[in-house]
Amino acid sequence: MSEISSSPCTHSSIRYTSSSHARVAGFKRPGKPERLAAANAEGASSREKPFLDDNPNEWLDEEDRNPVTSKRRTIYVVSPPTFDDQVSFMESWTSPQGLGKGTQTQSPNFPDVCEYLSAFYHGLPVKALPRTALQFTCGMREIVNNVKATSTSWECVRIRTRPCPDGIYRRQLDTNDLLDAAISILPKDAYALLLLVDHDLYEDEDDTFICGRAYGGSRVAVVSSVRYNPDLDEAQFIERVHAWPLSHCAVYISACCSTSMPKAKRPGKSEPTEGHQPKTLEASTDSESPVTSLDAAFTRSSTIDNSNMSQESLTALWLGRICRTTSHELGHCFGIDHCVYYACCMQGTSCLCEDTRQPPYLCPVDQAKLLHVTEVTEAQRNHALVSFCERPEFRETHFFAPFTAWLRTRLS
Repeated sequence: MSEISSSPCTHSSIRYTSSSHARVAGFKRPGKPERLAAANAEGASSREKPFLDDNPNEWLDEEDRNPVTSKRRTIYVVSPPTFDDQVSFMESWTSPQGLGKGTQTQSPNFPDVCEYLSAFYHGLPVKALPRTALQFTCGMREIVNNVKATSTSWECVRIRTRPCPDGIYRRQLDTNDLLDAAISILPKDAYALLLLVDHDLYEDEDDTFICGRAYGGSRVAVVSSVRYNPDLDEAQFIERVHAWPLSHCAVYISACCSTSMPKAKRPGKSEPTEGHQPKTLEASTDSESPVTSLDAAFTRSSTIDNSNMSQESLTALWLGRICRTTSHELGHCFGIDHCVYYACCMQGTSCLCEDTRQPPYLCPVDQAKLLHVTEVTEAQRNHALVSFCERPEFRETHFFAPFTAWLRTRLS
C-alpha cells in the first residue's frame, strides 16, 4: 500500500463493482433482482416492510433484534472514563509510543461525535451520559461505574489488560469486560449505549488490536479512537490518499489487485459483468449522463490537496473515522449485520486500510431498515447530516466535504 500511495494518481476513473479480490476469495455479489428484493418488500411500501435480507421478513422477525419503543428509544453515548489518583498512570497508556516528538494532532471533541450520531440516527434522541458515569480505580485492572450517580451505589467491574502486541501503545484493555461495564449502566429508557474509550483494545488473544465491538442483542457497543489518529498513519501503513471515496479509483484498485493477489479468471458468460469496465470521471460528469452520488463525492474529493493537511483538517479526519465506526457499531444494536449488497458503512472490515476505504453512508438495504425504526424520511435524515457536515470547520476536509457532495446529490 505504501508503494502505491507514493506515486501520483490522477484519479481519472471510478470503479463501481467488486474488485478481483472478491472473485479470488469466492465472493459472489447478490444480483440486481436480489438487491432490489432486499430493499423493497414486494407488494408493500418500504415504510411498512423495509428490506430485508434474502427473506423479506427476515430482519423484522429476527429474534435478536430489539424493537424501538416509546419507552426505550434513546441512544446514550458515554465519554472515556476518568481516572482516580490510584490509577493515574493508566492515562499514559492512551499515548502512542515511538513517535519521536509525539503526536501533534488534536483529538476530536466528544460533543462532535454525539452531534454526528444524532444526525446519522435522526429521529431518535442521542444523549451524552455524565463524564462521571465510569471511572478507572482500585488498581490497573478495574473499572468502576456509578450506577445511580450517588456515592453509595458504586459497582466494580474487573477489566483485564495486556501489553500491546505491536508496541504502538503500552497496554490494551479487554473489550468484553468493557462491554460488561456498559451493560451495567444501561439506562432504562436506552435503546442502545455506546462507550467511547481512548485506550487501545483487544478481544481475543490472537488479536493485535480491535477498534470496536458491539453486543447487538444487549444493545451496547464500545469504540476506541486511538488507532484512528492520523499521526499513526505511516506507522500503520494507512493509504490516506485513496481513502473513501477515492478508494473507488480504478487505477488504485487495479494496482492493489495486481500487486497483492493472483490474477483472477475472466468472468465466464454465465457470470455477471455489470460495471466490469470502470467509468471515466469525464463520462460521469457529462451533461447527458446523470451524475451519481459517488460521482459527486469522487469529484469533490479529487479537489482536496492531501499533501499538506492542516492540523484542523487532520483533527476532522480523525473525527470522521470515529464517526464512521461508531455509526457502524451502533448499527449492530439495531440488528443490522455486515452488509454484502453494496459499498456501505455496515460492511465488515479486517484492518485499518479497509476501514479507510469504507464509506460513511448506509446502502439502500440498510437505510430502509434504519428509516423503519427512526420513522423519518431519507430526505430528513440527509438534511440533518448535511447540516453537520457543512459546519465551517468541516467544509474543506477530507471526510466531510465528499460526504456532503454525496448527500446533496441524493437530495437533488
